[in-house]
Amino acid sequence: MDENPTIQNAKEDEISLIDLFAVLLKHKFLIIGLTGAAMIFAVVISIISLKLSPEKSFLPNKYTPKAQMLINDDSSAKGGLSSMLSSSGLGSLAGLAGVSVSGGSSNSALAGYLVNSNTIQDAVVDKFNLIERYKIKKSPRAASREALKKVLTSNFDTDTGVFSISFTDTDPEFAREVVNYVVDLIEARFNELGIDQNKLQEANLKENIQHSYDEILSLQKRIQTLEQSVSNIYNPSSAPSIMLDSSLLKLELSAQQQIYSQLKVQYESLKVTMASEQPVFQILEYAEVPDRKSEPSRGKLCIIITFAAFFLSVFLAFALNAVENIKKDPEAMSKLSSSKKIK
Repeated sequence: MDENPTIQNAKEDEISLIDLFAVLLKHKFLIIGLTGAAMIFAVVISIISLKLSPEKSFLPNKYTPKAQMLINDDSSAKGGLSSMLSSSGLGSLAGLAGVSVSGGSSNSALAGYLVNSNTIQDAVVDKFNLIERYKIKKSPRAASREALKKVLTSNFDTDTGVFSISFTDTDPEFAREVVNYVVDLIEARFNELGIDQNKLQEANLKENIQHSYDEILSLQKRIQTLEQSVSNIYNPSSAPSIMLDSSLLKLELSAQQQIYSQLKVQYESLKVTMASEQPVFQILEYAEVPDRKSEPSRGKLCIIITFAAFFLSVFLAFALNAVENIKKDPEAMSKLSSSKKIK
């Protein structure tokens, strides 16, 4: 009676697994040796890369400091982002960069665009002389921008509203300086665009208050000079005109003092408003010098190389076994011989 096909297939599978295990066992020294050699090689190159200086090391430690900012994407913010972009002439540029300037505009998206904009990129390149640092000779401006975009990154957390900027380099202090410089550039650019109307109004009020205060001091000095001249005049006929000028200056002084008082009231009122509202752009923390590397992960590298060598040695073992089987098969050898004769 014939055996059940299911049982027969199970036996064939069992034999196949045994054959596979036999092949691995036969070439165990190849597998163990190749895997062990690869592991030792990975450990050695990791140690050597640590001993060498960052300039000479083929696998130097890299550090990534990060600065964090809080960006308010409230669409009801005074002035609106879309109107600010349109009035500043950056609406079309932001549209090309994928930043919408319609009703649903995003300040965080604008910040991300500014980080990768040519204006910011070129300012960083020139400030830190990256063309020379990266040894760029061909197409220095375009090549330096491309090199900077690979190491200068930004990210926005939609849950917290925190926008972060990071920069990767072998020198942690240099990386921190670059990040903080970019943060200051972004903040200045936001102020230039006038996106935060409260800050813009605050700056205008401060300027007007200072101007009014200087004007008051000037008028007081002129009045004092005229009053002193009255007591020292030698021509009595000129006294009435001096007194008239003094009266006019006093009226102007009184008006200027009222303007100053109104400006101060507006300024104090604005400070209360700003304290109750979240600003559009607020620096939470500047980047610090990192004391821990961000890359490379030498442990992971050693594991990857070891596993890759293991799988390669297993494949090589099966390839060698297949070659041996072909050599032992007369029919296969005859086919190979006939194919050579045909050629």
